[in-house]
Amino acid sequence: MFKNKIIRWSTLAMVMAILAYFFIETFISSPERKTFAAIEAVTPEDYIAQINQQRAEKDETFRTSADSPIEHKNHFKGLSYFAPDMSYRVEASLTPYEGDDKELKITFTDGTTDTYERYAWANFSLDGLQQRLLLLKHEGTYSLLFRDATTGDETYGGGRYLDFTAADIKGNSLLIDFNLAYNPYCAYAPTYACPLPPAENTLKVPMRAGEKYQSEIH
Repeated sequence: MFKNKIIRWSTLAMVMAILAYFFIETFISSPERKTFAAIEAVTPEDYIAQINQQRAEKDETFRTSADSPIEHKNHFKGLSYFAPDMSYRVEASLTPYEGDDKELKITFTDGTTDTYERYAWANFSLDGLQQRLLLLKHEGTYSLLFRDATTGDETYGGGRYLDFTAADIKGNSLLIDFNLAYNPYCAYAPTYACPLPPAENTLKVPMRAGEKYQSEIH
């Protein structure tokens, strides 16, 4: 049984590549301009093009890589996604987790557990409603493992992920792009064990952004 954390680095690398594009295009001059407002200055056309390119590259990886969770690669036609929507890019304010219970046992889909750190609450607004998710830290990666109102219907029943590096955290702020939300490998192959979102990370609103789920893809 492969742990999902083994392969999350490849997904994180793809996410970092698309974010790097936005930084290069936006921050080509002085470092003082590195603000969230500048990031959001990217045109919708460029943004959609880059998201679609990243998705095409991921499909190609799933179709050709030896580490792909797709068993029948010859029949693989690509993953399913919600259309890119810039309204699902939000600036979250981070509130450090101050409780004594920072260590959190996360259960995996195979029944095993691993220890994560409750790092901070990510507070943001979506469609005028205040939301919050618990940002977890594990082996140098910061993650949002979450469920929402689409889980088990339009999206994978085990929840979806978003990963970040320390460099993504700017003071007490974090840019969250739900268009980059992805399914763990265990959604497509039972040989992988994947962490399940903690109870705190269940949103009651639908998050119609990022990767969908089709059970027939395997």
